[in-house]
Amino acid sequence: MIAIVSFLGFTLLVAAISYWATLGTNENESDGYFLGGRSLTAGVIAGSLLLTNLSTEQIVGLNGQAYSEGILVMAWETLAAIAMVVTAILLLPRYLKGGISTVPQFLEVRFNKYTKGLTSGLFLSGYVVVLLPIVLYSGALAIVTMFDLPGLLGMNKTQCLWLCVWGIGIVGSIYAVFGGLKAVAVSDSINAIGLLIGGLFIPVFGLMYIGDGNVGEGVALLMEKVPEKFNSIGDKTNSVPFATIFTGMMLVQLFYWGTNQAIIQRALGAKNLQEGQKGLLLAAFFKILGPIIVVLPGIIAFYIFGDTLIDADEAYPKLVNKVLPVGLLGFFAAVLFGAILSSFNSALNSSVTLFGLDIYKAFINPDATDRQVVRKGKIFGIVLALLSMFIAPLIANAPDGLFGYLQEVNGCYSIPILTIIIVGYLTKRVPALAANIGLLSGMFLYTISQFVLKPHFVNKAVEAAKASGISDEATLADVEKLAYPHFLHVMAILFVFNVIIMLIIGKIKPRETDFVLPYTKQVNIEPYKYLMPFGMAIIVIVIGIYWYFA
Repeated sequence: MIAIVSFLGFTLLVAAISYWATLGTNENESDGYFLGGRSLTAGVIAGSLLLTNLSTEQIVGLNGQAYSEGILVMAWETLAAIAMVVTAILLLPRYLKGGISTVPQFLEVRFNKYTKGLTSGLFLSGYVVVLLPIVLYSGALAIVTMFDLPGLLGMNKTQCLWLCVWGIGIVGSIYAVFGGLKAVAVSDSINAIGLLIGGLFIPVFGLMYIGDGNVGEGVALLMEKVPEKFNSIGDKTNSVPFATIFTGMMLVQLFYWGTNQAIIQRALGAKNLQEGQKGLLLAAFFKILGPIIVVLPGIIAFYIFGDTLIDADEAYPKLVNKVLPVGLLGFFAAVLFGAILSSFNSALNSSVTLFGLDIYKAFINPDATDRQVVRKGKIFGIVLALLSMFIAPLIANAPDGLFGYLQEVNGCYSIPILTIIIVGYLTKRVPALAANIGLLSGMFLYTISQFVLKPHFVNKAVEAAKASGISDEATLADVEKLAYPHFLHVMAILFVFNVIIMLIIGKIKPRETDFVLPYTKQVNIEPYKYLMPFGMAIIVIVIGIYWYFA
């Protein structure tokens, strides 16, 4: 009963504060609804960035990978800090100078409206088919497993999954569709505090559990008994081979933190450039500490459970059940629920923004008023939410390791979009034709590579291994991993290839004039004076962490 009361109390408190914070924002205007009235400060931006990113696909998925492979999967967390620094220095000043509401709007200014439409379509396709359903499914799976809902409610697992998916989807839709960005950002900031506290509970109680009440003794035992889990380098068969850090990993990070609408929209709503840059730096610092929440518990779970878990993604929920005091379950459930809602409502709010501004306003009704754009965006958001809620439970048969699967599938649109943004940023004469071809070729080539060629080569390699007498499942799994280049390497190769294509087109058929980004003066773009020192310090800390665990 205490757990239920604390869960409902914390959840309702967040909703009430978010509602109160949005009372002064005119959400019938585009800036008010989509960008929180361009009034977000550093603390709100940082909190929203962190919680938008940190959800069950990270908490459950990365801890599951850490259970299997150890600390090397921290690359997804620690290297994000470098990408945020790069975004603060290079990309955000350009975005705010142009006064844009969406990343595709920058591409319209740089190229043309068809580039914007293609990019928005790619974003929306990725959100509705991949991101939103996986966030809903992984969140529902965590809650169902962690709190044994089938036993509590007397329902089977499938029924509980559907119930949780629709519960999360409906509440998240209310925030995103009817509250706008400011409601999403404020609720994220409050939940971020709860998530940091609740997330730290798990490794602390886990270390106390294995150290007989002593955290320090728990750390010592962990490093003594499972030292192989503290190697940041790994080998070619790992999910994140060390070499990928220098190829596709940094490209994925830069796309996610610098160009992904669901993420960068928080910084686009900054009251000025200084607040946006400070928010990104603050989030980067806390991101360095992320492995404590999304990697360390997985290693603790391996120490406690050994290799007995059939599904590595169960490591985190089972650890919570094992080490967290019953009295804290309600609070942790509310925090986890908030994290799930955050990723869902942030992606949904960004989808509403993309449709309203970049598709409806640009192609369907160019003369639409702000009120019409917002209303049509909300209708689209409701439809998108319903579609994702129907699709989510069907992901139950997806491959193990949802986080890695999510990253690989996202490559269909992440690298093509990053390519045209980087080329558009660094060149002045590359035309819109090059960008549109780059988008389509990048998506097509990556899809062919990962979903046609890769299965072909993997199947041939496995068949050859079996024909030679190899039957051990672990060895065959390694054969599968080595049969085709890692998807992060493929991303890097295609990135370079598409950049070359765009530059060649730019030479053959360049723009008639140099591109110059106009300054709209919507916000002050004077940079934060300590940007470079703090940014360099963050990069040095990340390198130091890798050096220590190498």
